[in-house]
Amino acid sequence: MAAQIKRKEEDILKMLTCKVHLGTRNQNFGMRRSIDRRSQDGTHIINLEHTYNKIKLAARMFVAVQNPGEVIVVSARPYGQRAVVKFSQYTGALSTSSSRWTPGTLTNQNTQRFLEPRLLIVTDPRSDRQAVVEASYVNIPCIALCDSDSPLQYVDCAIPVSYTHLRAHETPEHLVCRLLLEKKKKSFHDTDIGLNMVQK
Repeated sequence: MAAQIKRKEEDILKMLTCKVHLGTRNQNFGMRRSIDRRSQDGTHIINLEHTYNKIKLAARMFVAVQNPGEVIVVSARPYGQRAVVKFSQYTGALSTSSSRWTPGTLTNQNTQRFLEPRLLIVTDPRSDRQAVVEASYVNIPCIALCDSDSPLQYVDCAIPVSYTHLRAHETPEHLVCRLLLEKKKKSFHDTDIGLNMVQK
């Protein structure tokens, strides 16, 4: 129990270092539960306790999928593309880190890139709107990294993070990846994943 508490404290300190808690000056009504307060300059401060709980929930959703290849990780934002590639490298998920999502990937069976995943993970529900909407048409659960002003329509698990800092994208995916490997009881060193995903 003490080891779990220590690990949680280390993870929250890592998120603080990467400025995951600094949101935007705007707030979506659906993200009110994840916002702790506002700073003097009007920036919304994200509750990292809520972020950590959502990261654990996302890891449990991923573990429920028996074949990791049936999970798609999408990022249209340049900051999230490197994290998506690294995440899929360690978890076995399918990454589509191109800047444009091909319409009909999940709904049009006549396309060459037609896919039938069981889980969708996006780094921004606004930039990856097309993928989120298509997943809702075919009843695919969606996990999204959401800032304080992100729309939550069709999102099943929203992980509150910051979009304004480079490492804020990579840190939550690193933590989800580590928790996922722990649940699958695979042996690894934290630095093997951490250094590759978090360090510059």
